[in-house]
Amino acid sequence: MSKFYNDLAQWWPLISPPADYAEEVECFLPLLAEVTARPSPTLLELGSGGGSNALHMKSAFASVTLVDLSPDMLAVSQKLNPDCEHLQGDMRSVRLERTFDAVFIHDAICYMTTLDDLRLALETAFIHCKPDGMALFVPDEVRETFQPSTDHAGEDGEGRSVRYLEWSYDPDPNDTTTVTDYVFALREDNQPVSIVHDQHILGLFPLNDWLLLLREVGFSRVDFVIDPFERHVFVGRRG
Repeated sequence: MSKFYNDLAQWWPLISPPADYAEEVECFLPLLAEVTARPSPTLLELGSGGGSNALHMKSAFASVTLVDLSPDMLAVSQKLNPDCEHLQGDMRSVRLERTFDAVFIHDAICYMTTLDDLRLALETAFIHCKPDGMALFVPDEVRETFQPSTDHAGEDGEGRSVRYLEWSYDPDPNDTTTVTDYVFALREDNQPVSIVHDQHILGLFPLNDWLLLLREVGFSRVDFVIDPFERHVFVGRRG
């Protein structure tokens, strides 16, 4: 597991502030309107990370279950969402033996680096969908939209600050992965700044592969919308 979600988990609220997710959730919830209108709707988020999406989505649901591979990130989320159920698990294999009105996977889906891994994650979402349930998947890019990029950000907190550089590129356009390198500058109290490098290998798949796999795992109706961040948001419905 990367340093991002392990050693640096305690820094997550400064690296990716929860307030920054509100605008995204404003795009996601209307797509789930047909299930959130039901009595006591339930939500499962796979790869829930620090819980920032759940913070803004949970008011639309009677109950929310959050599953993540990293216990350190779950601990961050539990502080933010003490009213949600938290479970450790791998989105490729976790089985909760229950179903939900909505299943949601945000950019954690990008850590599926092969078609087999992606299929397993989509199968997990399908298995946990109720009949007439919905699933949303939000990869950062599909093959057709990927562009190399750089970004930088960071926040100041109580007694600590972080700044980081993010650099995404594709060393081999013929495979199914890209690389994102992060360099973090961390400062705590009056201690000298420390520097941490973390590299992430991410999956990248063509649009048609997404649509085909969603249908193959069982979703009877599959579609996508382009959100304001120019991402493909895939919508699967279980018949």
